[in-house]
Amino acid sequence: MQIAILTFDGFNELDSFVALSLLNRVHGWRATICAPNATVTSMGGVTVTAGARLNELPDMDAIVVGSGVRTRQIAADMELMARLRLDAARQLIGAQCSGALLLAALGLLGDGPVCTDVTTRPWIEAGGASVIEAPFHASANVATAGGCMAAYYLAAWMIAHGAGEAQARSVIDYVAPVGEKEATVERVMGVVSPFLA
Repeated sequence: MQIAILTFDGFNELDSFVALSLLNRVHGWRATICAPNATVTSMGGVTVTAGARLNELPDMDAIVVGSGVRTRQIAADMELMARLRLDAARQLIGAQCSGALLLAALGLLGDGPVCTDVTTRPWIEAGGASVIEAPFHASANVATAGGCMAAYYLAAWMIAHGAGEAQARSVIDYVAPVGEKEATVERVMGVVSPFLA
């Protein structure tokens, strides 16, 4: 699996780095930061080198659209949005928090429920989508997650789809807090399992 963590300047470190780390724990998978430019700087001032560029998006098996403080401006940038070539018929696509604004702009949310953060919710609803009070929801190959720490739901869903539920459980178990491993695995898989059928 080749996975792009779609990342723009002003990105939220938790959204991008948690997903990146979890997805790269699957043997043979390669998740990488994908950005419009050679480097991208987070909302906290962390600058990272992009491992992939936007022209590589069509070649990816899966895409995670992270959030950030500039997502609304990005969604309104028609030239930039035209460079985001995503295919929900072939790729697994997930958005974290305000990343849902980009999926909405690309027409990928459909008419199903959307999960997002509290700040983004009014903007998603203004576009006509229905936001639910839940950390994760998926419809076919498109998923949304709400809240920074919901990144592990998005990653677990992608891992279960591409490598099986046992692998997803193993990855979540590995990173879960000591003393809470079993409860964490059951909670995460309890949320994503209904969307794996």
